[in-house]
Parts: sequence; structure tokens; C-alpha cells
Amino acid sequence: MSAHRFDLSAIGAGLPVARAEAEIEAAIATGAAVITAPPGTGKTTFVPALTANFVTRLARASAGSQTTLLSQPRRVAVRAAARRLASLDGSQIGGPVGFTVRGERSVGPDTVLEALTPGVLLRRLLSDPSLEGVGAVILDEIHERSVDSDILLGMLAEVRELRPDLTVVAMSATLDSAATSELLDAKVVDVPSPLHPLSIEYAPAPGQRLDDRGVSRDFLAHVAELAVTEQAASGSDALVFLPGAREVDEVARIARDLVSQNGASPVDILPLHGRLSSREQDRAVSGRHAHDAPRIIVSTALAESSLTVPGVRLVIDAGLSREARRDQARDMTGLVTVSASRASAEQRAGRAAREGAGRAIRAFSETDFARMPATLTPEILSADLTDAALLLAAWGTPGAAGLRLATPAPPAALARALATLRSLELTDANDRVTALGSRVAGLPFGVREARALLQGVRDSGDPDRVGEIVAAFSGDYRASDADLATLLRALRTGRQPGADRWRGEAKRLAKIASDELRGAPETHGDAARDSSSGGRVTALARPEWIARRTAGHSRSYLFASGTRAALPEGSPLAASEWIAVREVQRAEGRAADGTGAVIRLAASITAEDAVEIGGSLRSRSRIAKIDSGKVRVREEDHLGAILLSSSPAAPRPDDAGPAFAAHLRETGLTALNWTTAAGILRARLALLHRELHDPWPDVSDLALLDTIPEWLGPDLSGMNPKASLAALDVTSALRRLLPWPEAARLDDLVPERLPVPSGSTVAIDYAPALDAGGRPIVAVKLQEVFGLAETPRLVSGRVPVLFHLLSPARRPLAVTDDLASFWDGPYQDVRREMRGKYPKHPWPEDPWAAEATAKTKRAAERGG
Repeated sequence: MSAHRFDLSAIGAGLPVARAEAEIEAAIATGAAVITAPPGTGKTTFVPALTANFVTRLARASAGSQTTLLSQPRRVAVRAAARRLASLDGSQIGGPVGFTVRGERSVGPDTVLEALTPGVLLRRLLSDPSLEGVGAVILDEIHERSVDSDILLGMLAEVRELRPDLTVVAMSATLDSAATSELLDAKVVDVPSPLHPLSIEYAPAPGQRLDDRGVSRDFLAHVAELAVTEQAASGSDALVFLPGAREVDEVARIARDLVSQNGASPVDILPLHGRLSSREQDRAVSGRHAHDAPRIIVSTALAESSLTVPGVRLVIDAGLSREARRDQARDMTGLVTVSASRASAEQRAGRAAREGAGRAIRAFSETDFARMPATLTPEILSADLTDAALLLAAWGTPGAAGLRLATPAPPAALARALATLRSLELTDANDRVTALGSRVAGLPFGVREARALLQGVRDSGDPDRVGEIVAAFSGDYRASDADLATLLRALRTGRQPGADRWRGEAKRLAKIASDELRGAPETHGDAARDSSSGGRVTALARPEWIARRTAGHSRSYLFASGTRAALPEGSPLAASEWIAVREVQRAEGRAADGTGAVIRLAASITAEDAVEIGGSLRSRSRIAKIDSGKVRVREEDHLGAILLSSSPAAPRPDDAGPAFAAHLRETGLTALNWTTAAGILRARLALLHRELHDPWPDVSDLALLDTIPEWLGPDLSGMNPKASLAALDVTSALRRLLPWPEAARLDDLVPERLPVPSGSTVAIDYAPALDAGGRPIVAVKLQEVFGLAETPRLVSGRVPVLFHLLSPARRPLAVTDDLASFWDGPYQDVRREMRGKYPKHPWPEDPWAAEATAKTKRAAERGG
């Protein structure tokens, strides 16, 4: 490897970031640095060259040679960054500057700076955790908070503990650098940007941006018209931001039609998104020559921050973004269209003023802008974490245990991902990576696709066929009838848009599969069947989406995961009882069969293949129920949520408990014999839980039904199949819920009876405490509490008793929890009304001085 040095004065000419050269180099020299600089300052161009020179200088001093790696979040940005640096260096790609992206690599023996995607870098780390021969790693655009970038930061922080000589630089277009700096223990350099003048205007559409189908056609037409009109008026290149590839293609089509219809000056309208070929992407991000027509580049977020599109002075922003969202009820993670963040809107607008004065026109209102979220949500909080979980397991930190991440993964999402890896046989029961999982983790594409490719080829021995299938269902292609077989025919004949890209990807996958197949065990099964089954390969990618047609509806299918979804009208797949689903989309409203989800891509599969591939989801169970007073048992065989078979079975003694528990959940707690003692205990416990919370148990209906095994389990397990739930001792069962040693204080906290001044003890009615805010009641004759000033309080003084003061006939006279106020006020009204009605009972004028009694006046005199 040569000791090439970049000419920083030439590369940094005119770049604001070059003014901070000394400060940046000093930060890099500490071993870790965070560089924050707005888009357009030149950080992606200058900092890698500066870092590579620093690494080369150190390597020369130690008589070695080391490479600097530059990670960019997207393939088009990787190629653009490498091409820009090579151009400024006066060299060719593959010389001092090279790049590696999925399916394309251009590096040589003289390469000192290699640009690559986070996915490629992650897999390089797995194969070489110490990164031998690498002197520095630069992570650009970390503010985008992709899952891969977050994991890379955590892994590189660990690598630096073993290799203090490894320099790590993180670069961001925003100033939120504290978390990254803390994670890497890095010095922060903030580079201000002297922006060119930028005017921002608002041009909202008359209607809504989003409708039931997503981005409305009227809004797309509005954006296209804005782009064509404003570009024509300005004469400069325009950059239009839209949320996804479909919207980009549609706006580009409408814009071409408008230019053609209006007879406007020639303008080159170029789409820019991830589905395009490398050649088409590179054309869109390259600058135009003086004799070329002006351009309108219609782009997804590709052009937001990670690359510069030369010549742009006008930005049209739809203000929308596509983000991952998880529908937990249907076990689906998909992209949804939402408002972009204000930070994204600011970055998009800034693209117009990177090279001179510019204009940004927002196709939404100032009110819409104010309502946008401030920043982008980290992808790790909403994405499917299956791919990430395998990388973490292969790194030796299953479930991210011990790995420092800028944002911890949500535990529920991580648990789902780990369960998926086990079902795919990529990790074992302890979440350690298996041999197959290790091979899959090293492949440059998604976990599910890699597993389908490797296992599919091992089953069939046909890399070409399996490569075609995986390339088709992983390439974001569409089939209107949702049938993978239809899609494959269209791709093979060239009728499907993107067929050339599919052929290239299919060949690449076939080669990877062939390489993996060498030295693998002999193939098993019917090779002819396996090699021709798109359903089998599709099911290998996602066994939990194996689905069976539901009874009563020809297009509705139940997935092994429990999701229900419907095929589109007219799909030939409706003739198949079993299908393997690749893509399912949440429907707005309800689908025709009431599922609320639509299958977008699937393949027919045989029942035998479905059961074989879904083997990890297979379960057998005995279902015991009470029917007409008797225990009835059925033995069921399930593939996940799909019932394969059900047959009656003879009851066993151990079936009674589960049957009665199920019956109780179905009928409710009224099936039990709630004696007075049981009701009192439950009410006392309800008050304690309400006031003290844990460890006192929740005894609401829902909680008791959820915890049947804990308090009723021992009684249910010993029941005779011919017995009745009414025979159970509910009081004793409830006492199993009492916490120890706190249970010893039960009678002190919530006594069953309350002593009153007359010498009697009165039962406390706790039943109202079963309702929120209900108070324990003491119903007592008024004469029995003469002189009592302080209202007794329960639960360590937290809850005052509510007195129902009764007449001698035990009819209510007053309700109070403030006896002192009652004696000094309302009592006199009660006395005037009652002493004539009940002359045999004492009604003293001064209740404070009277003796409390439960007796009549005559009985009290005799007793005296």
C-alpha cells in the first residue's frame, strides 16, 4: 500500500470546515472526535482526507500501513463521496480512494481511504473484530439514527477498549452531539456554517396531503406543478423532496407531462431513490455541464443530508417522511408516511443555499411546520430488530447485553426479534448464534433473505433458481395480484420495471449461494420440488407468515403468527389452501373480509412444506373445558395460531383443574360461592391495594381472573371432574394472596370491627372500597358515639371511616366523616326532630357530656 497523502489545501478550498483544520486534527489526535457541521460545509469531503493523512503519518512513523474507513448511510452517498474525493485528488476510483457497497467493490493496493455503507462495515467487524489494517473509522450522518449506525457506535466503542490506537470520528449535520460524545469519550468540534442567503416560502395545497391510500394524487400533482413552474421562473436546478419511491416516480411523470403540454423550455427531470440502478442514481447526483438543460431532481430523503446535488438553488419540500412503524396486533412492521421533523425540513431547505443564494418552497403551511416533531425518531425505537439482534448475537452480546447504545432497544421489540431468530434456527435456546446464524450474519443482506437463500439452496441444490426467487421477493417489486409466480414471469420476460436490476441481483445471490454451498452437507429432500417452489423459499424467510385459508371466505388467510389478512380481488393464489406470505400491508378501514390487512406478495405452498418449514412453531396441546357440567377434552395440533387437527380425548384426572380454570375465565367470578367472609376479606384487600399498592394484591375481577393459578390453583388441581366450583372455600383461597410478612398487619390496618364509646364493637363495611374512591362504612346508632370527637382512620391513618349514624329503628339520620362538626351543628336539628319520635332514647342537649350507650333511658337507669 502506498503512503499517499491528500492535498488538503486543494480539497478544502472554499469549504467552511477547512477553517477548523487545526481544531479538527487536534480532536482526532485524541483518538475519538465528534464533528458537527451543517450540510454544505464540506465535512464529508474534507474530514476523511484530513483523517486519512493523519493515519498515514502515524503508520509511516511505525513502519506500517493502515486504511481509513468512511461509513455513509446509503450506497449512492458512498459512491458520490468516493467519486468527489477521487476527483479532487486527481486520481481514479480504486486508487487512493475506493468504495464498497452491496454487490460492488472498487478498491486497490494503493487505497488509503475506503467509503462503505454501515451494513458492509458491520459485517467486516464481525469477520475481523479488531479491524486489522484499519487506522480510523469515520461514521458520517449519525444524526439520522439508523439502527446500523447506532450498533456501529456501540461496537466501535468496545473495539477502542481493545485497540486504543484506533481512531473513531463521528460526524453529524446537527448539534445534538452530547450522547455520541459520551459514548465514545470524544472531543466535540462544532463547525459553524456561513450560509448563503436563503428565502423560505409556503405554498400549501388546497386539499389534504394524505388520504386513505397514503399521499393523495392531488397533492402529488400540486408538488409537480410547483416544481415545474418555479424551476422555469428561476432557471436553476431544483431539488424536490418526497417520502418514497412511488411518489418520486409519480411526480416525475406528472412533471414531464406538464413540461410537454406547456411547451416549456427543455428540462431534465431525474428521479432519485433506492430502487434505481447505480448508473441512474449517479446521474442524478452528478453536476450538469454548461450546455446541459436545467434539471429537476425528484428525490426521497437520499438527498437530505448525506450527499450534495451540485447546482441546486431551488428546493420544493413536500414535508413528508417515511418511517418504520410496528403494528403489534398484526405482527407487522412497515413503512408509513408521516410528517417530517422540523430538523429535516430545515436541512432540506438548506440544500438550496449550499453553493449560493437559494429559495426553499414548502408545499405545506406554516401551521403544519409548527406541528411537526422537532427531531427524527431513532429507528431503533420502531423498527423490526431481527437483523440487528442477529448482528448483536454474532458480536457476542445477545440482546445487546453489555453493549452501550445511544438509545436502548425497546425490550418487547428485542424479545420478539430474539424469538424470531430462534424460530429461524439462527440462534439457540440461550440466544447464542448457531453455525447457520454465523454464516447468515456475515452475508451482505437481510437476515430473512439470507436464511432463505442458504437453506433454500441446501435443500434444493439449485442456486440459480433460489437466487431468482430471493431477488424477486426482496427487491421491492410489485405484483398486482400478489402472486410471486406472476412477478417472476414478468421479471424473466422483462415486462416488469426493474427487470435488469433483478437479473443482476439474482446472479449475485446465486454466486453467494454457490460459494456457501461448497463444502456444505449433502442436500436433502426432493430437489426438483424444492427448486421450483417459490412458496418454500418464501416460507424459509418468514415461517410465522405461513398462512392457511380461513373457512367461509375464499380470500382470507390466517397466519401462523395469528394475523389475518386478505388477498386482493382476483388473485390466483385464492385457489391455494396454503400460502407463504412475503409482504402484508395494513389496510385503511377494513378489508372485504373484515381483516384490516391486505396481502401484497405471497406464493403457494404445499401443506407438507408448510408443516415442515414451520416446525419450530408446531405445538400440541390438550384443551379441557366444562360442557354441560362435564369435563370435555380435545387434543389439538397447531402450527402457530393455525389449527391443524382436533380430536376428542378421554379426560384424565389432571384435566379437571385446567377445565375449571377455563370455565371460570369464561363465566366470571360469579361462578364461585362468595360467602360473607370471602366478600369481606376481598373488600379489605381491595382497600389496602388501593392505598398501599404492592405488595398488597390487586383483587379486581380482571386481576383475579389473570392470577387464577396463584390463588385457586391448588384447589382446582385437586377437584374431581364431577365437582362444582361453588364448593370451593374462596376465603382460604384468597388468603394465599396475602403478602408475607405484611400479612401479620392485616387486622391492624383494616380491622373487621370498630370499637365505639358505648363499649360495643361494630362491623366495618368495606364493600364500597371495591369501587374506585369508595370508603369503608360504620353504621351505628347515634347514641353509641356520643362524645366521640376524632373520626377513626384506617390503613395507618390514611382513610377516615364514613359514619352512617342511625336512629333507634336503625334508619339513617346522618352521614359524616367529621363527628366534631356534626355534634356542634347538625346534631341539634336531628335532636329536635327525633326526641319526640323516640322518647325512650336519650337525646341530650349536650352530646359532648352525655354517656354513650346502646340502651334506652329506662334500661340505663336500671343498669345504673
